[in-house]
Amino acid sequence: MMRIAIAGVAGRMGRTLVQAVVDKADVARVCAGVTVADDPQLGVDVGLIAGTGALGVMACASLSSCVDEFDVLIDFTSPDATLEHLRQCVDAGKAMVIGTTGFTAEQKQQISVAARSVPVVFAPNMSAGVNISLKLLQLAAKALGDDVDIEIVEAHHRHKKDAPSGTALRMGEVIAEALGRNLDDVAVYGREGITGERDRKTIGFATVRGGDIVGDHTVIFAGQGERLEITHKASSRMTFASGAVRAAIWLSGRAPGLYSIDDVLGLNAPDPSVG
Repeated sequence: MMRIAIAGVAGRMGRTLVQAVVDKADVARVCAGVTVADDPQLGVDVGLIAGTGALGVMACASLSSCVDEFDVLIDFTSPDATLEHLRQCVDAGKAMVIGTTGFTAEQKQQISVAARSVPVVFAPNMSAGVNISLKLLQLAAKALGDDVDIEIVEAHHRHKKDAPSGTALRMGEVIAEALGRNLDDVAVYGREGITGERDRKTIGFATVRGGDIVGDHTVIFAGQGERLEITHKASSRMTFASGAVRAAIWLSGRAPGLYSIDDVLGLNAPDPSVG
């Protein structure tokens, strides 16, 4: 039985993660939940917070107070909080699933270094559909090459703090790599005023924030006389939560290393060895 801890357990994603683990009660259970020290839900049963019914696990204010209670931590919080939790997981020899976005290049390097000590699944999007979309984008980019203009449009709820989304950036990275470009050199994150003719080498990003949009991503390959659009739309956070729980279960017995959802889904070959 995989013992799972959830960071940010009282938040929107945290509550959904609890529900996703309960749905996998035959192979996993929630054994710890962490929230901030001033959260009114502190000390409340995490099952009651999530609406699943009491689980006998109370929300605590620090990971260190419950580090012996779990095997893997799932974290969708903030970059600074995630890195602090990662340091504690390394010290305690615990695995980790990271769905947090908004990391800098330096922070991503810190994750890579930590993964030399413990197994880590790190992905900007835990959805199976999104990660299959990345494969389709790679194929489309290679086939269409420099004959199209490429634009990425993403939409999320009004509470999302980073832009563009981590998923949109990953889509841009996959496309740029397929075309032999460096995303940092070709990304355009906004247009205003007289911008001049579009440079075909660029990859454009457009961001929408509003309401309760869970997550929409569309990549447009616009050529002369035709346009290919690859779209993924999430209607529930459960798609991300279920993917994260699947990743947590998959980590059982894995050797230290930095894994992706491609590894979890079996889209990479060969499959990583089991330690």
